Amino acid sequence: MIDMTQLLAAAYKSELALSRKLAMRNGISDELALRATLEQRAGAQGLPHLLNERAALRAAEQSRAAARAAQQASARRVRMARHDGPPSPWRAWFDGSAHPNPGRCGIGAVLTGPVGERVEISRAAGYGNSSEAEYRALIAVLEAALHAGARGLTVHGDSRVVIDDVNGPDGAAASSLRAYRAQALDLLGQLDEVCVRWLPRQKNQAADALSQRAAAACLAPEVA
Repeated sequence: MIDMTQLLAAAYKSELALSRKLAMRNGISDELALRATLEQRAGAQGLPHLLNERAALRAAEQSRAAARAAQQASARRVRMARHDGPPSPWRAWFDGSAHPNPGRCGIGAVLTGPVGERVEISRAAGYGNSSEAEYRALIAVLEAALHAGARGLTVHGDSRVVIDDVNGPDGAAASSLRAYRAQALDLLGQLDEVCVRWLPRQKNQAADALSQRAAAACLAPEVA
């Protein structure tokens, strides 16, 4: 026996609208109107065939949705594995800003070592957009790490554009940032046990303050 629940599950929005009009026009129940609408849509194949066909379509769509959700969850786990990890002996944070965007760039970075080493970078970095400023900051802190002989280094930044670009495959790299990426990869290749990870902006405050200080200095009017 086909009940109202099965009819509602199978009906499309347009069929529900038609059945409501039919019920009002003929003074019949919603169930009878919907059954008549679907029977007309089913034609010679019959209502049971239509219900089975649409149940199969719903099951296929639910399966596709589950597959998409599983794929997205897997991608999130991969990103988290890349961005998270145990503390390393050397750690670095970088940030870059452009005022306006594009405009004059300021970069900031902090490098710390296992026995109290600390290097701070805060300087003007020419003209460009925010992603270029971020890359210049990354390059500057990698150069500082190489000079300090850092081994076992985790570099943190809050720019998803730069982090994903430098960690991504060559084919997916942004063409406008290709030269910066090549320079950063060259420096990364000279360092032992190094990785670059994303972190939220609120956890990158020290590097952000240094980059903003540099940007403010290069925007300040010169005193005669």
